This record gives sequence, C-alpha cells and structure tokens, in this order.
Amino acid sequence: MERYDLVYRLYDEYDTTTLREYQEFVDIFPAVDSRVALEHWQDANDELEARKNEIRSDFAAGETFAEIAAHTTRDQAFTALDLEAKYGRAVNVLVLDVDETLRSAGGTDNEIPRETLHVLTEFHEAGIPIVICTGQTLENVKGFAIQGLGSEIVHSGDLSIVYEAGTGVFTPGHGADTKQLLYEDLDDEIRDVFDDVRSRILPDAPADLRRGCHLQGNEFNVTMKPNYETGSTQAREIIDEALVYVLELLADSVGTVAAFGSVEEGGDAENGDVELEGESITDWTHTFYASQDPEIRAVLESEGAYPDLDPDAVPGDLEAVLDRIDVAYYEADAAEIGSLELNKVVGVERALDVLDVADPFALVMGDSKSDLRVMRWAAENDAGIAAAPEHASRDTLEHVLDTDELVFDRGRSVDVLRTVYALNQLARLE
Repeated sequence: MERYDLVYRLYDEYDTTTLREYQEFVDIFPAVDSRVALEHWQDANDELEARKNEIRSDFAAGETFAEIAAHTTRDQAFTALDLEAKYGRAVNVLVLDVDETLRSAGGTDNEIPRETLHVLTEFHEAGIPIVICTGQTLENVKGFAIQGLGSEIVHSGDLSIVYEAGTGVFTPGHGADTKQLLYEDLDDEIRDVFDDVRSRILPDAPADLRRGCHLQGNEFNVTMKPNYETGSTQAREIIDEALVYVLELLADSVGTVAAFGSVEEGGDAENGDVELEGESITDWTHTFYASQDPEIRAVLESEGAYPDLDPDAVPGDLEAVLDRIDVAYYEADAAEIGSLELNKVVGVERALDVLDVADPFALVMGDSKSDLRVMRWAAENDAGIAAAPEHASRDTLEHVLDTDELVFDRGRSVDVLRTVYALNQLARLE
C-alpha cells in the first residue's frame, strides 16, 4: 500500500491540476517565430520545472512522481497503480487502431489531436515501438503518420503499420522485411475468389450503389465505402444495401470460381442461380454469415434478404470455403470482405517479429470486431491490456469492461495513453 499512500499524498498536497496545465502548454505550444511567444513559453517552462522540483525534492522517487503528476489526473494515476499491481510490468509496445480510436469523425473532426500525437512521441522517445493497426490502405496511413508523427519517427525502425486489417505489414528501415504482402501466402482458390469479386463489384453493381459508394483502394481486401458522411442516415442506408450486394456477389464468385453446385436450368451462374443441395448458394451464404454476426443478420432481415434456412445445414464444402473469408459490416461506414487467415492478429504478430518484440505486453486500443481479435489474442497470451472508446462495438466494449475497464470518451484516446505512461513510470520503481 506504500505506493498508494504516496499517490494520495501527491494529489492531496500539490496543485497537480495547474502542474498538468503547464506541462500541456509546454508540450504542445505551437512552433512560432515570435520572440514574445517564445519568452512566454520559457516563462511557462521555468514555472513547470519549479513546480516539478518541489515534488522531486519531497519524494524518494521524486522524478517519477513529478512526471506522473505532470501528465496524469488523480483517477488516471490510481488506475495505473491498479494495473501495475495486477500485471507487475510495463507496456512495451503500443498496438493502435486509428479511425474512431485515435481520431473520431464526431469527436476530433477526423484528426488525431496534437496532445495525442505528443504523447505518442514521448512513448517513442522512451523506446516503446508503435504498431498502427488499421483497415485503411497503406498510402493513407503513411500519409497521416508522417504528417502527424514526422518522417523521422515513421522511418526510425520502431514503427510498423499493419494495413488493410492484416493483409500487409510495412515496417520502414528493416531491409527485405520492410514490406510484407501477407496475402501472397494464400492459396490460388481464395485469391481467385477475391480477384473475381474485385473485378465485378462496381461494374455489376446497381446504379444507386455505383452512385452512392466507392471502392476503397486496397491491395487485397474489397471494401465498399459510402459517398456520404460516415455515420449519416444516407451512409447507413447505402452501406446496408452494399452489404447485401457484397454477400450476393461473394456467393456468385464462390459458386463459379470455386466450382460449387450446379446452375439452375435456364439460369445464369453470374446472376445468383447456382444451387447446392436444392438451395441457392446466395441463400446459404446469407445464412452462414448471419449466424456468424448478429449485425449482419439484422441488416439482412431489414433488407428482406434473410433466408429461412438452418445454419447447421450449410453444406460442408461451401462452409469450408466461407470459413476462410471474412465479411465485415461497419454501420454507416463500410461493407468489406477479407481473409480470415489474414486478420489484424496475424499482422500484429508479424510486425512484432520484425520489431524484435519477443515478449510483448501491449496496449491494444480499438473499437471494432477486428480490433477485438487482437485484444483477445493479448488476453489469451498474457500479452497486454485492452482499451476502447465508449462508442465501440458491443462485443469489443464488453471485452474491455470485463478485463480492465479502460474505456475512454470519444476522441479522448490520450487519457488511456497517459494512464499507461504512468503505469510505465511506476513499473520502473523498485
């Protein structure tokens, strides 16, 4: 209890609120070429150091407690104490989703806040590798990573990008291992299905989908995005329609490319007429994915496309193929197919291998089902802790609440990052 007593004393006896305000001002004060502004910054920095020196002189581990007080609130510090008591080790790698985690369309105007970027810089300077783990394309991620963190950090050799939810890994500064195209390891059958879907998804789409959606520029995954503001009513309606279309097109491709079933007499294999055991492959495919994901089932029901079939009766050969293909639905944001053999967990494991993180204890932050897979991997392997925004998917939020309750407000990922900063400070104490 000694550390708890020291933290109580720290926040009871010192004006930590003002101390944090000085620290934040000094950290994120904009770089301006102004003598007056620089003098103001210097005055603030001098006051910050004076206040820290009071703590440094009053505590045996004064530097540690001064940094905790300057960076974290009382609640964050005590959460860090609880985590240190539970796990007894520091976080040694950050695994971070981007959209609706580090940044939020509703909370940060889709920009990563400067204070968040600064804390990430502090972790980098402390030697903590960063793995950005996202469903976005590599070029998009590289662009905002360089803009936000700077080219030096991105190309430092201590940052890796797992993109398209695990189909590729980009770790600058590692020679032949810099870019790894994990989808090249898939067998021809699955790759042919994806190639067929990709080649037809826009040309074969109904006119309203072609107007209302665009195809994200992925290297492998096939993702339909709305031509409306994410989260809007129009985006929700068009993505619900796109999900049904994606499932139908996937069924067609599996039925023809993978050579399942037979074409109904007078029918057309490219128009959903392939049958298997007396039912169309489209209906079996809808049944399979509806049984896997209640959100997909709800969309199919609302769109009048939910078949009255027994999920346990899905033909085995078809199920064996569909078991390898992921269909993801992100409400009012995206409808996507990807490979279940190439998920964020596979990408993160490859990134950690390249970064030489042999015994990971990660902070995993995310909001979606794909992030939940990484969180569960970390929990099952005693390899980290999980955090999620309060608007995360239901299953993701339940997992976080059942573990360490690291839930943060929309756009406030920095709060958890600061908690982990304090955890790492405490873990270094003897």
